[in-house]
Amino acid sequence: MVAADFTDIAELKQSLIRKALRYAVFAADTTADLVTAPFDAGGILQELPAGYVPVGYTTTDGVTFSGDLSTSDVQSGQSASPTRSDVESDTVTAQWVPQETNAAAVALYENLPLAGAGSLPALGSATWTWSRPKTPPTLYRRLVFIAEDLNKDTGQPLYIVRHFPSALRSGREDEQWTRTAEIARGVTYQAYIDDAAGTDSITWIDGPGWRDFVPAGP
Repeated sequence: MVAADFTDIAELKQSLIRKALRYAVFAADTTADLVTAPFDAGGILQELPAGYVPVGYTTTDGVTFSGDLSTSDVQSGQSASPTRSDVESDTVTAQWVPQETNAAAVALYENLPLAGAGSLPALGSATWTWSRPKTPPTLYRRLVFIAEDLNKDTGQPLYIVRHFPSALRSGREDEQWTRTAEIARGVTYQAYIDDAAGTDSITWIDGPGWRDFVPAGP
């Protein structure tokens, strides 16, 4: 066998370590169009379809994407390890804590429509009021998460876009009123299969900083 140089075979690339230097969360009712092409042919980030509203500032914890994977194993008398495993469920959730009291943050926390009947009026135009219904409605949302990083060699941006075509509120944190911190409304949304999209999550990576990307060495 030929002797190997560890540095060569490891292919360690500092320039491939990604960070969300800036990020944003957007939400829409399921009447809004799916996000199918967040970039044009040149990799330039495009406007979202009508109906998507920004959640605004969030806490420094950012957005946490969690997965729950469960399998069913077959045990055999002739093996100490499973002889077969099948995926039983594979789900993904997103959790974040908005800091702004805006229509999107309140609607996602209180399970209100984002548009149309029952939605909150434009900020400052009328009183915001809502009440908890006897039977909470099942409101699916479309969610979009966009993170921006930079190509450190060129300074050009690159983006990671994740789309939940159909998501349902699966948890929310306590809302605390105190003079020492902002009123925050943390929520968790689970992604579900959308019939039109045929998936529960779509992710893209592109941008000018991705198109002119040349992996540098360590």
